[in-house]
Amino acid sequence: MRTFQSAALLAGMLLTAACTDRDPMGINLKADAPARSISVMTWNVYVGTDVDAILLALADPDPDNDLPTLLAQLDTLFLNDWSARAAAIADEIAKRRPHAVGLQEISTFDLSAVGFTPLEFLPVLEDALVARGLNYLVADKVLNIVAEPLPGLTLEDYDVLLLDADRVTVIDVEARTFALNLVDLIGPVGGIALRRGFVKAEVDIDGEAYTIVSTHPEPDLFGYDFSDLRAAQAMEIVAEVGDAASAIVMGDLNDDPGTPMYQVFAAAGFVDAWSELRPGVVGFTCCHLSSLSNGTAVGHFDERIDYVLVRGIGHPVAGLQGRIDILGNVPADRVNGPAYRIWPSDHAGLAGTFIDPPARGYD
Repeated sequence: MRTFQSAALLAGMLLTAACTDRDPMGINLKADAPARSISVMTWNVYVGTDVDAILLALADPDPDNDLPTLLAQLDTLFLNDWSARAAAIADEIAKRRPHAVGLQEISTFDLSAVGFTPLEFLPVLEDALVARGLNYLVADKVLNIVAEPLPGLTLEDYDVLLLDADRVTVIDVEARTFALNLVDLIGPVGGIALRRGFVKAEVDIDGEAYTIVSTHPEPDLFGYDFSDLRAAQAMEIVAEVGDAASAIVMGDLNDDPGTPMYQVFAAAGFVDAWSELRPGVVGFTCCHLSSLSNGTAVGHFDERIDYVLVRGIGHPVAGLQGRIDILGNVPADRVNGPAYRIWPSDHAGLAGTFIDPPARGYD
């Protein structure tokens, strides 16, 4: 396999450097350049109910299906117990200790119209992390969707970037919506303005600067293909990252490998960590049933739309090294819900750790 051969090449170079300060390829390696790695995780944690079904009901001209659809999807929300799912996600963060965590569909619900207290995803997850002795800070968040189908029944959807405060120094953070969004093309859907955006953090990890982006571009909707919109949103991210030497873009990008969005990132020098480190492995990440009740991912996962894209990290000859894993796609990952065992999310997550020899270590 290419991964094994590349790893062997890198190991040989580092071993030779320890004795001679020069690798077999003629690259000087300074003896005082320690190995380093950077770890990230991305996960669309799932709003917990089928928002598309609600949008369809609100957008069609029949008013009689609005309330039944809303009530049915509220039942799904409660069955997909966020506290249990957040605990499972926090367990994975504790196990892998990523420097940065990109989360999509971190949601807040006002449920006063149906007699329930608000449901806020972020504080629940933060409490779960603290309970595990972890010190992750919210670098920033960006509001994607505000939906209020009824007074006192509101959904807010956020992308969030978490950073390990014990190991990451924040240099600068920006969170904003894209300049071009679906609402600009087709107007509000069911009275809901659909906007997307990203969070970008410039950070220092072990003395090296990295630019990290978490994002969730617009999916296709109602059978319409919005691949050109996603490509435009990708261009905006690329422009925002600029000439940053070491950068990671991660998230639910809502598009397949090889699409216009994917090509925008490739043209800007980003490599797909899954394709690089797991060549030939399908790597589907979507989607479990909206009820999260399916027993396996087999027969349900048929898309690879979640990514970790990397630029300027790795060896100048051997390329990207390390490992990347899918999370939440085997039956053992399920947790106990109110009525049955459920998955942590309808999406699988991705966790990657990449070896990044210091640039200052090469002549």
